[in-house]
Amino acid sequence: MTSPNTTSPAPPPSPSLSVHLRWQLLALTVLVGALFYWLAPILTPFVVSALLAYLADPLVDRLEKRGLGRTWAVTVVFSLMTLAMVGVVLLLIPLLGSQIERFSDSAPRYVAWFRDTALPWLEQRTGLSLESLEPGKLFALLQEHWQQAGGIAASVLGGISKSGLVLLAWIGNLTLIPVVTFYLLRDWDSLVARVHELLPRSVAPTISSLTRQSDEVLGGFLRGQISVMLALATVYSLGLWMVGIDLAFLIGMLAGLVSFIPYLGAIVGIGAGLIAALVQYGDWTHVILVLVVFGVGQTLESMLLTPWLVGDRIGLHPVAVIFAILAGGQLFGFLGVLVALPLAAVIMVLLRYAHEQYRASELYRAGEAVQLTTEAPSATSASGVDAAAQAKDEAAALVASATEAAPSHENADESDIDRTA
Repeated sequence: MTSPNTTSPAPPPSPSLSVHLRWQLLALTVLVGALFYWLAPILTPFVVSALLAYLADPLVDRLEKRGLGRTWAVTVVFSLMTLAMVGVVLLLIPLLGSQIERFSDSAPRYVAWFRDTALPWLEQRTGLSLESLEPGKLFALLQEHWQQAGGIAASVLGGISKSGLVLLAWIGNLTLIPVVTFYLLRDWDSLVARVHELLPRSVAPTISSLTRQSDEVLGGFLRGQISVMLALATVYSLGLWMVGIDLAFLIGMLAGLVSFIPYLGAIVGIGAGLIAALVQYGDWTHVILVLVVFGVGQTLESMLLTPWLVGDRIGLHPVAVIFAILAGGQLFGFLGVLVALPLAAVIMVLLRYAHEQYRASELYRAGEAVQLTTEAPSATSASGVDAAAQAKDEAAALVASATEAAPSHENADESDIDRTA
């Protein structure tokens, strides 16, 4: 009989609870993705502000640890960011404009080099007729489409200038970025804490662990890779300028900006640099110097910049980077390009977690159990053979000892008979 004070054990948790939770998380993810798709036209300033706040938050946390208040720390970091952006705009825009103007003035020289040097060399090496690549036709086609593009751009700009609402919306979005960035940066830690409080307690440790891993991957890629891109752009620009290339800054900046895809920056930079050196000088000395510049840049990237600024925590494959950018641009336009790499980093962390869970699941370990089961009979049979051989040896030893004892007994019996007689 059960005592009235005895409490019955609590029923085990329902196994369907985790299934329901997973379906709820999946539905929430689909809902967020749908809202993101529908609101994409107005989300660009908020996404840019969130990325800027995420990048600047570690610096604000460091200032807080030194005793500075959160608001004052955000003010200092925000002021430094604003000054840096203004300085970059004031410095780079005129320089970039002069480089583009110089390239436009040098366009006839590039066309003549392609017609008189590059095209005959290609025909001689390949044995193909490349009349369809005649520079005159290409230049006329380019000029025609350039004029069409100019007319379209002029009409678009004219429409924008006539539409006061569109112009005000564009200015409003541009003004909204620093305001939203400031408030997100100030309340970043509290927002993260509130989101953590809303997590179900049963899955909070797992989600926190995945969030930390995503932060390592995403932070390492954004902060580290942006630094690597700027460093490579500086190295390439200065190196080509020292070699004497007229378009050094334009080529160096282009190669540095696309270097977030491994080897693509070097390929683009080497191709453009070699063409510029051949058109401008036409000798092998400057060709070799251009190769030396990019060789030094790649050596610095692989041995110093990437290990120091990025590390080995990212793990984003170059093909995954290219696919993420193209897919994001196809689905969400410019906004998709902005969030493509962060989402790719988070998805990679989730795939790693799914792989670990699969390796620890019964489905994966069932194969190990089957292997152990097939190995067990062979081990049992081997042990049985050993035992039989041991028993056989013991029986042979007993027979041998009995055989040796038999003559002694016969001799004893004969001696007894002789005494009796």
